[in-house]
Amino acid sequence: MILNFDHILNLNCGLSIVAAAAFGFCIGLERELTNKYAGLRTHIMVALGACIFTLISIYGFPTFAQGDNVVISQATGVRDTARVAAQVVTGIGFIGAGTVLRNGPIVLGLTTASTLWIAASIGMACGAGMFDIAFAGTAMAIMTLVMVRIFEKNVLPSSTKKTRMVKVGIVCSNDYVQTVQDFIIEKYQDISEINRRQLNADANSTKLTCVINVMDRKPIKDLYKAFQTLKNIDSISIQEYSEA
Repeated sequence: MILNFDHILNLNCGLSIVAAAAFGFCIGLERELTNKYAGLRTHIMVALGACIFTLISIYGFPTFAQGDNVVISQATGVRDTARVAAQVVTGIGFIGAGTVLRNGPIVLGLTTASTLWIAASIGMACGAGMFDIAFAGTAMAIMTLVMVRIFEKNVLPSSTKKTRMVKVGIVCSNDYVQTVQDFIIEKYQDISEINRRQLNADANSTKLTCVINVMDRKPIKDLYKAFQTLKNIDSISIQEYSEA
């Protein structure tokens, strides 16, 4: 077997691969800066893989099978250069699905899954030599991710997507439970339920349980800080809550 160094040193293919890695880096950097699970390496590898598959689809399956500089037979007739590349669109769904997490009624990772999908399309554009489309797609993807986040933060502060349902359990003395309940009612307006129950193991202690809807990116951490100001609390537990 004789190596064809023209293919190994093909500048067009090399440029496509480098461009795919660069564009994948740009999208992955935005995800990395926002502390997402799929970051730089994942997006670069997705863009690279899509680019390579596209190059293989275009150049890897010639119409004629050849021997020693002689055409042996017509291998496939009309060549379908999109066949391999088309499978990238389906295959990327498996990687995207792995980034989607469900926590009760809350679904996380959909945006990251979509960025992996767009990274694959940009890689395919680079493999096909359509660098103008790849550049425009990368720029638009990054602008969408950044600008929409700013828009949601400043224009849509009351979006229901930011609401977190949190269940709080507080154990304190019987004499202090009303103070704790008043504090919760005064500080938090959106309370789904609140109840109290005297402990069987300790007749002098009562457990206060409530479900609060809060609009916070870190509800558990901030709730702990808020309840630290209360005195005479024996224990406190806070967890994200979802209705069955």
